[in-house]
Amino acid sequence: MKTLQKTDAVVIGGGAAGLLASALLAERGLDTVLIEPNKILGKKLRITGKGRCNLTNNCDNKQFLENVPCNGKFLYSAINRFGTADAMAFFENIGVPLKTERGNRVFPVSDRAHDVADALEKFGRSQGVKRLHKRATAIKAENNILTRVIAEDTEIICKTAILCTGGASYPGTGSAGDGYALAESLGHTVIAPRPSLVPLVSDDDYCSEMQGFSLRNVTLKVYDETNKVIFEELGEMLFTHFGVSGPLVLSASSHMRDFAKHKYRLSIDLKPGLDEQQLDDRILRDFKKYANRDFRNALTDLAGRTMIPVLVRLSGIPEETKVNSITKKQRQSLVRLFKDFPVNVTEPRPVAEAIITTGGIDTREIDPKTMGSKLIKGLYFAGEIIDVDAYTGGFNLQIAWSTAYTAAQSAESF
Repeated sequence: MKTLQKTDAVVIGGGAAGLLASALLAERGLDTVLIEPNKILGKKLRITGKGRCNLTNNCDNKQFLENVPCNGKFLYSAINRFGTADAMAFFENIGVPLKTERGNRVFPVSDRAHDVADALEKFGRSQGVKRLHKRATAIKAENNILTRVIAEDTEIICKTAILCTGGASYPGTGSAGDGYALAESLGHTVIAPRPSLVPLVSDDDYCSEMQGFSLRNVTLKVYDETNKVIFEELGEMLFTHFGVSGPLVLSASSHMRDFAKHKYRLSIDLKPGLDEQQLDDRILRDFKKYANRDFRNALTDLAGRTMIPVLVRLSGIPEETKVNSITKKQRQSLVRLFKDFPVNVTEPRPVAEAIITTGGIDTREIDPKTMGSKLIKGLYFAGEIIDVDAYTGGFNLQIAWSTAYTAAQSAESF
């Protein structure tokens, strides 16, 4: 037997978008119920940015849209309605002091993602948001007008619902793709979700050989099959049993958008602070220092212990060659290897391991000015469930804030 409730608005999903949308609806005076099956609200939000929460980017709206390669134009109204400066002011006002770091990335001063989620949850409670600890199982409509939301054994009569269930990444946090099925049941089209901001798989055996070895202050380039550079950035990365991961790789992956149509390869500049001549001079000094050593024992000042056997093998210089007998041609081969260390990429890791999902509700079926469904009156969308995604740097969470604000302010109070 179902429990029957009646309310003004229902928000499905207690992540970043859902927490903000429900609080803003309640602030408008709407009786609001937030449905979330997890005991902890904002579960994925609490682990973003390695637990620090890069909650937006301190840039203007034009720069923001340049960092949204997938359906960026769809966000024009939303970002102009609630932009990065608005998001920063909002969080400061609810008790989260902020700071801006490299790349205009914005973090809480405390470096605690929990502070962001807790502040949103507290703000929602202060506005009167009611929490329902259940899983939404159906959304009902009559004559293309939303009438109710079913959450397991509870039926909620309402006229407004905002679907904020996230994508298909990190399913352990609740982003299991439930919202796609709810939207499809009402006639919406779902663009097949694919991973974005995700580790990469390589068939180079030396990646697994260097499993757990990290690189700092290296430059990573991504080339497509035409030899065009589609990504280049300085930062950190690491080798894994399946290939490569780390901040640089996650950023790079968002530019590698179609493995079905394109082939990609990575190039790592292990010494970006030195040009080839400077690096050659440095190698010569080391070779002079270790003149009587075998080649395999002469790179300890230039590379990490885990990587040295791989560098020796790929250089083509026999490992037992005495350093004082290495030719200029062999040395130049080593220089090129340090400046262009190759990693072949075969595919991304599964969508469950991605930080975000590309794909979701087709933007052509959503009014960009309101985030309202063009098919069902009273239904709105916010956050990662929409087929919009961006590069790293706080842009994806800003999408959540902008779309949640737009949906919450546009939802009809009837």
